[in-house]
Amino acid sequence: MAHLPDHLLKGYRNFMTTRYPGERDHYRSLAREGQAPETMLIACCDSRSAPEVIFDSAPGELFVVRNVANLVPPYEPDGEFHSTSASLEFAVQSLKVKNIVVMGHGRCGGIKAALSPSSPLSPGDFIGKWMSLVAPAAESISGNPMMTPIERQTALERISVRYSLTNLRTFPCVQILEQKGRLSLYGAWFDISTGELWAMNNATGDFERPEFD
Repeated sequence: MAHLPDHLLKGYRNFMTTRYPGERDHYRSLAREGQAPETMLIACCDSRSAPEVIFDSAPGELFVVRNVANLVPPYEPDGEFHSTSASLEFAVQSLKVKNIVVMGHGRCGGIKAALSPSSPLSPGDFIGKWMSLVAPAAESISGNPMMTPIERQTALERISVRYSLTNLRTFPCVQILEQKGRLSLYGAWFDISTGELWAMNNATGDFERPEFD
């Protein structure tokens, strides 16, 4: 009986024979000196939108947090378990990241469920409770008869990014550092079907295609 699925073992074998030899010194430096990423990236746990692949990043460059629909809950120090909030606190206060990027993506299953009243998710279960964070926006969009289902989903995917950025600013450590100019917040949306990346204009809130030199 294998200790891991075969495709994972095969992938690891390829990593050790092709990539690791060229990055051995870098990995050893990271192990010795610790991580010091400048950017925290909050993304969806969808297997099709891996931030490290999209941004072609090397080990140690990104501090990545992934959850259903790339949501950031509001600041609630209530003694409960808060994984995303704990990761945010570590990134900002311990790693002292300079940037936080919230990246949504097209065809997001969590967003689709939030828009569908016939979704099998129970409000009392974990995913249903988690997606209730964007319930008000979902209700307003789902009732718009002038939008197609895909338009409604894309709209909520992008609204959820702006929502998460708003919630980030409820955390005192984020708010203080942003006001001091020591922390910058960004929003992005990735289209799985085309590979296009859209960046949020911080002045207008609109999502625009970034220009490359």
